[in-house]
Amino acid sequence: MTMKSETKKIQPRVLIGEVVSDKMMKTRVVAVHRTKRHPKYGKFFRVTKKFKAHDEENTYHTGDKVKIRESKPLSKDKRWTIIEKITI
Repeated sequence: MTMKSETKKIQPRVLIGEVVSDKMMKTRVVAVHRTKRHPKYGKFFRVTKKFKAHDEENTYHTGDKVKIRESKPLSKDKRWTIIEKITI
């Protein structure tokens, strides 16, 4: 019997957040908010995490709601790329 090893392609994570800083060239800081439940008391609270995301053409600015995708390391802190702007 021959066993074939199936390789599954891992999908990169996609998150939605808001651009909070556009002061760097080709880099934007995106804040992603999520709700978390306290393990003991059960209350929900808001947690914010900031990600540095790549923006090649410097098209996104502070206040824009964007979708970011996980990518290969582009610098020391940058591991995300902005995919698109979300319009509401």
